[in-house]
Amino acid sequence: MNPSHQAMQQLLSHLQGSVIGQTQVAQGIIIGLLAGGHVLLEGLPGTAKTRAVKALAQGLGASFGRVQFTPDLLPSDVTGTDLYQESPDGKPLLTFQPGPVFNQILLADEINRAPAKVQAALLEAMAEGAVTVGGTSRPLPQPFIVLATQNPIEQEGTYPLPEAQIDRFMLKITIDYPQETDELAVVRLVRGEETGAQAKQEGATPLPQLDPALVLEARAQIAQVQVSELVDRYLVNLVMATRDPSRYPQTPLAQWLEVGVSPRATIALDRCARAAAWLAGRDHVTPDDVRAVARPVLEHRLSLGYGAAADGISRAQVIQTLLDQVLIG
Repeated sequence: MNPSHQAMQQLLSHLQGSVIGQTQVAQGIIIGLLAGGHVLLEGLPGTAKTRAVKALAQGLGASFGRVQFTPDLLPSDVTGTDLYQESPDGKPLLTFQPGPVFNQILLADEINRAPAKVQAALLEAMAEGAVTVGGTSRPLPQPFIVLATQNPIEQEGTYPLPEAQIDRFMLKITIDYPQETDELAVVRLVRGEETGAQAKQEGATPLPQLDPALVLEARAQIAQVQVSELVDRYLVNLVMATRDPSRYPQTPLAQWLEVGVSPRATIALDRCARAAAWLAGRDHVTPDDVRAVARPVLEHRLSLGYGAAADGISRAQVIQTLLDQVLIG
């Protein structure tokens, strides 16, 4: 069996076992990691957003940094800064102190609780894989992924993400409350972890960790996944439907959509579909792969008009309408 594929399946199972009842969350995080993108996790408090990110770092064995975004946070608290020091011979010396962004996995917790200038500190890191401080550009360790969390209902004391920042996230995953049976499993899981923590103190064997280099190997293989002309046209047609909904006059899409998605969304749709196909063990993409990743890739990039608000239509419903109307072929 392909070692990198086996490793990613093992990591997926680890995430699913750590975050009960949130299969789409585990799948989305792994696809984002394999596609080389960043992931925005949106959900109510206590729905295991932070736990999912920590489980990824634990299972992958990657370096992990966490930033708790607050209104008084500074950009240098994220990127790092040059510190003035005196050398042994008494001469002034500037030494760079790296911030938490210099980790392979960065958790940006409650990202919408910090002002725009702090949120923007992540833009270069997310787009270029590097950080510039004091005129010097420093590369970030690879693989590098930002996983940000936000609460969808808390508005007081928050700063909504600018459109440019939102578009940098390849995927947005919405986390719902677990079902009743899953809630029961969560209680038992946490109870078992308390017992396991006591056993660990007594010398239990730690959880084996995967080599992060396997992610880079997996990305190289995903680049070789084949996409047919049919699938290429299908994903482009989905994107064009958001920009020119008048192509589908039998639907109210033209009244619902105000601004369509960017070309970055097209690229993300292609990469995520290829990652989903590879994760499923195939060397080619099917239309179902595109459909499976359409909502997390497109939903946060759509701008809805007054017509959607008047009709009580959500972005998820718009995506479903697109999938129902855009034909394959």
